[in-house]
Amino acid sequence: MTFSICVHETYADAAGERTERFGVAVTTRLPAVGSLCPYVSEHGAIATQSMVNERLGEKGLDYVADGVAVGDALEALLNADDGRPERQVHGVDAEGTFAFSGAECHGWYGAREGENYTVAGNLLAGASVVDAVADAYASSDHTEALAPRLIDALAAGQAEGGDKRDALTVQSAALRVVTTADDEEAGGYGNDLRVDASESPVRDLRETYRSATVEFARAAEAYEREE
Repeated sequence: MTFSICVHETYADAAGERTERFGVAVTTRLPAVGSLCPYVSEHGAIATQSMVNERLGEKGLDYVADGVAVGDALEALLNADDGRPERQVHGVDAEGTFAFSGAECHGWYGAREGENYTVAGNLLAGASVVDAVADAYASSDHTEALAPRLIDALAAGQAEGGDKRDALTVQSAALRVVTTADDEEAGGYGNDLRVDASESPVRDLRETYRSATVEFARAAEAYEREE
């Protein structure tokens, strides 16, 4: 159904202060994935997929904000979830990672955990999809804005075959990035984007990001000239 990536990064903001950012990017061969799967706050990032349980994302972030480790938070929620065997959920907080795939997820399904990131998917062409997403992110320049690198990671997974359901042409993609920076980081207007129904959602997400950053910057410059 879906493949997604959750990320935590630490970087220095414009004032040189230590800053956290969290992000999720996701794509699937169904419409409006951005309304269901990605959950991000200044404390963590979670993706819930396969047979989606939104509570895993919503309450998971609440628990993380209260100081519970992301793995402990999601395990507790899964233990109380009758649909656990059908769930796939993964995420990161400032200290660690977590990934779970229930035994009733449909293949190929699986996950990969790396340093400060997780990738998971189900109904995929194969394990190489998850590996391609992870490798693309891990090899990216972490000093650059996160949103376009998440799009690049989705594109790498799609190039490996992505979601295997070729008969479904309506697809979607979404990304969300949240930062603890006091000032809005460069590219901030491209940090919450959705493509809800498209035959080329990742490409369209990239174009939406370009419009949300480049075109907004042009509009801001024009506004300043008018003042």
